[in-house]
Amino acid sequence: MNWGVYMLMNKKIKSLTAMLALAVTVSLTACSSDQANTASAAERPEIGVVLSEVGLGDQSYSDAAFRGLVKVRDEDGVLFDYREIEKTGTYDEAFKQLVEAKSDLIIGLGFMVKESLEKSAKENPDQQYLIVDDKSDLPNVASITFKEEEGSYLAGVVAGMTTKSNHVGFLGGVESDLLAKFQAGYEQGVKAANPQADVKTVYAGDFGAPDLGTKIAASMMKDDGVDVIYAAAGLTGVGALQEAQKEGKYAIGVDTDQFFIAEKAVITSMVKHIDNSILSVVRTFNENGGKFPQKDMVFGLKEEGVGVAPIRIIELTPEQQAQIDDLTQKLISGSVTIQLP
Repeated sequence: MNWGVYMLMNKKIKSLTAMLALAVTVSLTACSSDQANTASAAERPEIGVVLSEVGLGDQSYSDAAFRGLVKVRDEDGVLFDYREIEKTGTYDEAFKQLVEAKSDLIIGLGFMVKESLEKSAKENPDQQYLIVDDKSDLPNVASITFKEEEGSYLAGVVAGMTTKSNHVGFLGGVESDLLAKFQAGYEQGVKAANPQADVKTVYAGDFGAPDLGTKIAASMMKDDGVDVIYAAAGLTGVGALQEAQKEGKYAIGVDTDQFFIAEKAVITSMVKHIDNSILSVVRTFNENGGKFPQKDMVFGLKEEGVGVAPIRIIELTPEQQAQIDDLTQKLISGSVTIQLP
């Protein structure tokens, strides 16, 4: 696909996604759900959300989190509102608006919101906050984090089994402690399945640039002989997945099952069940009278917070599938551990 056309389509899709989401939110928050019965809007918990930098339509992180919020709204009658920085201008302004809206809980998505979230939390010590993908020492900030290294390890195992050149790639968005977990798990999983394989790592420095992902992936495949690319890079990664398909190579998606993006290339995806985790945590918050019984909540393979999507395109041998199953159980039991930087 021509990238100029792709980017125009993506802008339209993002815009339409946000408009539809807002329309549905307004429609459903204007009346009580069946589960909420006759409860008035004033009696229903209100959740405010600051989305990650790329916002709705990223086909990955923000969209997955938004699905979790829609679930908790539909199933529990919770009201929620959200802010995107492309509209508020800054994270600071986004948090300010949600505080002024008197949200019972304010959620910040992604490590990039941490500075602004903590600033808001210090200024409003009676307000409860939740940060996803980072932690805070502040007493009024709870956290959801994931063991991305476990899901990435399994993605690496699949990559190590799939490569023919013994050269696989890792494309990260913005270099950070969080992305280092993805990278470490992937590298160690590759080596567990294929000790002869090496991993080429490149950070794009951007989560929202599919054309940059295309360029980096093309270079990795042409210059480094990479035939499997794991793209943990949001919209930037979408470009890499599609470039892998164009070149007849393999790719691994991230956060959600990204098979639909490049159906001839994506063999699996490292899935973070952000939607189910947010649903569970917000429900716990509401059931405990607006408090979290646990400050820092961690979701790994054992908690079904991460995993891998169905393996497609390639066919594993029975021995390979048995190895994946065995390593999965060993990660859950702790008999296989991943060394983090």
